[in-house]
Amino acid sequence: MSFLDQAFAQMGFWITWMLIPIIFEIVPECLYFVKLTFESRKKNDLKKPAKLPIISIIVPVYNSEETLFKCLGSISDSSYPNKLMQVIVANNQSTDNSFQVFNKVQQSFSNLRLQWMNTDKGKAPALNSAIYNSFGKYIINLDSDGVLEKNALMRMVLGFENNSDIDAMTGTILTEKAIIQNNKKPLLRLLQNNEYFEYAQSFLSGRIIESSANRLFTMSGAFSAFRKEVLLKTYMYNTQTVGEDTDMTFQIRSKLKGRVALCTDSFFYVDPIESLDQLYIQRQRWQRGEIEVSRSFMSDHLHLDKFFKNFMVRRLMIDHTFVFPRMIWMFGIFVLAYLGYSPIVLLLSVIFMYLLYVFDSFLNFINVRMFLKKFDEERSFYSRKWWIMFTMPLYNLICSFIRLIGIINSITLPIKWKSKTFKEECADIKKVVRSDFKGMKDKKGNK
Repeated sequence: MSFLDQAFAQMGFWITWMLIPIIFEIVPECLYFVKLTFESRKKNDLKKPAKLPIISIIVPVYNSEETLFKCLGSISDSSYPNKLMQVIVANNQSTDNSFQVFNKVQQSFSNLRLQWMNTDKGKAPALNSAIYNSFGKYIINLDSDGVLEKNALMRMVLGFENNSDIDAMTGTILTEKAIIQNNKKPLLRLLQNNEYFEYAQSFLSGRIIESSANRLFTMSGAFSAFRKEVLLKTYMYNTQTVGEDTDMTFQIRSKLKGRVALCTDSFFYVDPIESLDQLYIQRQRWQRGEIEVSRSFMSDHLHLDKFFKNFMVRRLMIDHTFVFPRMIWMFGIFVLAYLGYSPIVLLLSVIFMYLLYVFDSFLNFINVRMFLKKFDEERSFYSRKWWIMFTMPLYNLICSFIRLIGIINSITLPIKWKSKTFKEECADIKKVVRSDFKGMKDKKGNK
């Protein structure tokens, strides 16, 4: 067989592997690109009612002394009238100076109607306790480690007031630009830039598509809002999962047959990740939460024949099941190189796959710019980071690897909010390997 014939035969093998991302990721992305282009051109003029409603804002707190003042300050600086806000700071057994910061906030922002509430440990119990003590028409949850864009609350409330069929909404989450720009560590700054891109593309591309068809898989726990009468019909936040925000999304849409939407122009800025370890812990928690909630709500629907009928089954398979062939594809390169496959064919395959995902990121990049047209500063920052689309495939590969570990850990380990770091996991692996080698040596010695 000639080299050319061998190359074509080997390339055929790789083309078969590439069908998965092409069919289930690239082709849908092209279709979504066209849909989002038309969506971004729609005018969304929201009418302000004659009388704005009272809203209740719940801020769960756990050791938040470094971020709480800025968070509550952004609520005070909001364009929504302070006199129409009830702000409940739900403390779930902090051990730092969060209460002293709360006292400082009371003195600095005396126009805010503030309430401190001590609750059981855990975010879900803190939210549940605060919900029963709220009296606003709409209940809005905010994480204490982020800040609101000035008009975010107003746009969220007007979204409810102008759309009576919407029962719950999630805001758009982005990471803080200033922290990324001021980071002096090049590798960490690169990681944070990729995270910024990921958030922007996730909310202003992927979740817009989900929201338009009432298929939002999860509301963001960092910034979400509800009609109070709808929220009180649920089983409240589930304390038995680390994915309480996903569980609430499923409750409203699946049990109450309600509508959950994305408010695209309500921004909430969170701190970027501080290390690879933090990314490792965070993504495993998200992975575990999705699996736990899906198992609870979809145990009777998780069949292959539901792939084209049920969007949640499709989402789970793409996010979770397809993680395994991706990992096999990556490690299989080294195995096939050892078995004599042409290095040129392998290299071309890798380059082609990489370019496919760069193209995917490029389409998302264009869509996000369209939806940032009302936010000049944000759009300018995002546009200057165009080069990140060339590093996103590697970043997404890292996240896929972490998700795979999260799937395995969710099967073998009990529920915990904070899992082991990457360094701790590596240390455990080393211990197991050393123990196995020692056991092999002992067996040889006994023989």
